[in-house]
Amino acid sequence: MEKAVLDFVVEKTRALMEAPTCSSETKAAAAAWLDAVGTDREKAETESYIKELEEDIMPVEQLIAFAESEGGQQYFGADTAKGIAIHGREIQAAGGKYCDCPACAIVAEILEKKAQML
Repeated sequence: MEKAVLDFVVEKTRALMEAPTCSSETKAAAAAWLDAVGTDREKAETESYIKELEEDIMPVEQLIAFAESEGGQQYFGADTAKGIAIHGREIQAAGGKYCDCPACAIVAEILEKKAQML
């Protein structure tokens, strides 16, 4: 991986781990990847990290569906869930594919470098 790409992904990975919406699974994958950088495990951990990021980024359609579901209303509260669904539809109308919470936004930035990471 080119140094500029590596530096970018390391910086974004650290920010991702600090994001309040980052899942524990993603934090663990991020930490494992950071620990592997510069070692013989880097390639395998990069592949695992990308897989985890692709699994965890929330498609906007899924965000809307969850926010509008009973489970989403219980999780967020009815008013917040309604606002999230409205916001999700705004993202969708603007052509966005994914949730724009702090974690998903960072994941999207990292995944833009996927080809350069592998």
